[in-house]
Amino acid sequence: MRPARPASVVIAAAAALAAVTGCTEKSDAKDGDHVINVTATDDKCQVSKKEFPAGHVELAVENKGSKVTEVYVLFPDDRVVTERENIGPGTKQRVTAEVKAGDYQIACKPGMKGDGIRQAVKATGGKAVKRDPRLDKAVAAYRAYAQAQADETLPKAEAFAEAVKDGDLEAAKKAYAPSRIGWERTEPVAESFGDIDPKVDVREDGLEDGQDPATDWTGWHRLEKALWQDKKIGTREKELADLLIKDLKDWQSRVGKAEITPTSMANGAKELLDEVATGKVTGEEERYSHTDLVDFKANVEGAQKSYDLLKPVAKENDAALVTELDEQFAALDKLLDQYRPSTTSYDFTSYDKVGKADRKELSDAVNALAEPLSKLAAAVVK
Repeated sequence: MRPARPASVVIAAAAALAAVTGCTEKSDAKDGDHVINVTATDDKCQVSKKEFPAGHVELAVENKGSKVTEVYVLFPDDRVVTERENIGPGTKQRVTAEVKAGDYQIACKPGMKGDGIRQAVKATGGKAVKRDPRLDKAVAAYRAYAQAQADETLPKAEAFAEAVKDGDLEAAKKAYAPSRIGWERTEPVAESFGDIDPKVDVREDGLEDGQDPATDWTGWHRLEKALWQDKKIGTREKELADLLIKDLKDWQSRVGKAEITPTSMANGAKELLDEVATGKVTGEEERYSHTDLVDFKANVEGAQKSYDLLKPVAKENDAALVTELDEQFAALDKLLDQYRPSTTSYDFTSYDKVGKADRKELSDAVNALAEPLSKLAAAVVK
């Protein structure tokens, strides 16, 4: 999960259109109508247009602030159309998205907390995006994959919850990491709904200002702390186990209704690599259980699933990119395999046993994959 997730779920921030400030800047003429130039600072955003043609839209984001930021395109109800996290100070990124005609918000979140700075925008025109039929098949296949992951997660999560409610510390510890694999593989889909991720996957330092960990912190990581750090299961933990299952059933029931497009699949793959870079490689995600490599592998598997489904079209449009992605996925998989007894096992090395040099090697491999993966969305819509 992300370092911090707002209650409204527009997490993170960076780069976005700023009408809130009333500031705009001229669009780069050479980019055309489909590009929105977004300039983010620590306290405002500037956007080049408030209306744009529906279809494939590209956000050209520049972070001129001193804080890491993120940018979101949101439906009016806060569901996520697309996002890009971890845009560092002084850096630029381009994000391609498929947007239907209608009203949206672009949200920037300097420092990655709160609801962010938002701007109302409109996509105009009534024509649907024309897609290669293979991309429609890719979307259908990915939707089925996401649903299957949710369906397979529930029994594993229920086994974890039952162990917690039985007060069986060791059984709960054993069931914890397997219960998270399906979630981690498809996390961008869950996060697109806006309100589920903060309930089930937030870390204590991801709570919003004013939230009390004693009453407002729920989900897997709250239970992780009880099991590994506090080493006890009380009444509150048993209540939280039931609440976790309730929230995961909500996720399971909504997966089939998620807004999924070829570009959201591609951008979601990049988001999963960002999750690895900012949480798993650093050891922050599973700071008590040290099961980070299980999450790490699940994130990579989810990213590769999206890539594999989009690959036939991407290969025709950008063969060099596909060659690089194949090489980098293979290199990262080979590196991860060094930390488990077999390629079918999820019994990974405890991350507190992984030294600094090895963590650096893992981080370098993630970054080597994340950079070309950020170009996948553009490649599938050429």
